[in-house]
Amino acid sequence: MARTSLSLRGVAVTAAKVAIAVAAFAWLVGQIDVERALGALGGLQPGPIAALFAVSIAGLFARFYTWQVTIAPVQRVSVRTAGSIALIVNFVNQLLPSRLSGRLAAPFVLRSQTGMAYTDAAAVSGVHTGIYALLYGLVSLVGVAASYGQLPFGLVVVVGLSTGLYLAAGVFVLAVGTNLQFLDPLLAVLTRVVARVPRVGERAAERIRDLSSGTDASAATFRDLATNPRVWLGYAAGWAVTLVLAPGVRVFLLLASFGVAFEPVVLLPLYLVTAYSVTLLPLTPGGIGVTEATATAVFVALGVPAEVIVPIVLVDRVFGIYLPAVMGWYPSTRLDLAAMSVD
Repeated sequence: MARTSLSLRGVAVTAAKVAIAVAAFAWLVGQIDVERALGALGGLQPGPIAALFAVSIAGLFARFYTWQVTIAPVQRVSVRTAGSIALIVNFVNQLLPSRLSGRLAAPFVLRSQTGMAYTDAAAVSGVHTGIYALLYGLVSLVGVAASYGQLPFGLVVVVGLSTGLYLAAGVFVLAVGTNLQFLDPLLAVLTRVVARVPRVGERAAERIRDLSSGTDASAATFRDLATNPRVWLGYAAGWAVTLVLAPGVRVFLLLASFGVAFEPVVLLPLYLVTAYSVTLLPLTPGGIGVTEATATAVFVALGVPAEVIVPIVLVDRVFGIYLPAVMGWYPSTRLDLAAMSVD
């Protein structure tokens, strides 16, 4: 009965989140003249279209590079392998409520794609997540500061909260990852309690002891990666191209196609990072709908007409998030499930 109740609650929560996403998209569509928007997008010249695709491809390979540079100190991997990992993790991110929650599957994806030990895979994915969150929080904070006084108070609260969560998540992951020995006392108590369970207790306790020894190895790898300047510099470069440069250029080109100027243009990429920060809030799967609605509200407050920014944000999200997520479906079907266990 309890299990049924939990199952029904889960279905209800999922249905509510999907409803929020649908409502957000309905609101977005209601803000624009669809025919005019399609006409403006269809009127793009070959030059801007080529630039749009070029910068999107560059952003995609930069995303691959963030994984390659993080994995490299542990194990050499090809661009193709790093790309498969990046695409699969992005695919999973769109299925779960929060972008960081999707990272929980990353160690298993890494293990399947590279064959590395689970302890190393957990360390690599943890460092990747921690640096991602910290960089996102810092850049988004600059965007919040730059837009202060231009955004409505409620919107400042939303983007400020999500920015703060990114910063907190980054600091927490990096701090805990380098000090996993803090978990040892808890695991020791858990081992003693589990060992008293009849028949299966000793076997379960042995698995916990294995986990405890694994945390030492994982923490050592984590510390090596988290203190490696090459990892930080390489990751930051790839991250900047993926999440700052590529979206900024895409939106700039699309604004120009609508005949709308944005000043100062140098702040455009920072505002985009801030506007998209709500993907961390577990409101809808992958932040779908809510992210686009929030970005629209931010840019409308900054002076861009809603009928212009809505189709632009949708196109940018398709190129930057949804298309790579769809691309991640195929490599995800080829995962080695046997290799995805902790053993």
